[in-house]
Amino acid sequence: MASKDQELEVKFYMGNLPGLKAKLEAMEAQCVQERVHEVNLRFDTANEDLKHSFQVLRLRKDRDYRLTYKGPEQTLDGVRLRKELEFTVGDFDTAKAFLEALGYQVELMYEKYRAVYALGDVLVTLDEMPYGHFAEIEGPGGAAIQEAAFSLGLDWETRILDSYMVLFDRARTALGFTFRDLSFDNFANLTVSATALGVSQADQG
Repeated sequence: MASKDQELEVKFYMGNLPGLKAKLEAMEAQCVQERVHEVNLRFDTANEDLKHSFQVLRLRKDRDYRLTYKGPEQTLDGVRLRKELEFTVGDFDTAKAFLEALGYQVELMYEKYRAVYALGDVLVTLDEMPYGHFAEIEGPGGAAIQEAAFSLGLDWETRILDSYMVLFDRARTALGFTFRDLSFDNFANLTVSATALGVSQADQG
């Protein structure tokens, strides 16, 4: 069971994200966040101390501005568990300058489009990443997350416990690109397969 300062979730690589959205609406899931564009800045020290200790420091801009810390990952009941601390800030640029004044620097920028639905006691997130479409299911425990995945027709064996940044690194290795940021502009002329990401499609027929 996750506490309020923990994140318990899995991802799925989707071939038909609009189809999943239609299924959620047919199941009368509540839309708690309409589709919105996100810009995320990942921070680290010059020596990449956070990366080497599997921690994340992130500043996000969507309809609000939020500062987030994530701790090292664990696996619990077949899903990913991380400590997560997050709060809103009033000014994006000041928050960025604040972190830089403490010695952190932007490691990379990544963006996505995201919509969020509540289905019972779990949240289902529809993510459009520059390299593909995904669904995240976050809930109070592994059993609830797995039950939601089954109800949505997702293949549990294809679940992804890695972060979007790990998938980005895999694609970078597979395709040989050298740019830093996970942006839609950088991927505009690239085709990224599930194989390049090291994942399998969850919504098979």
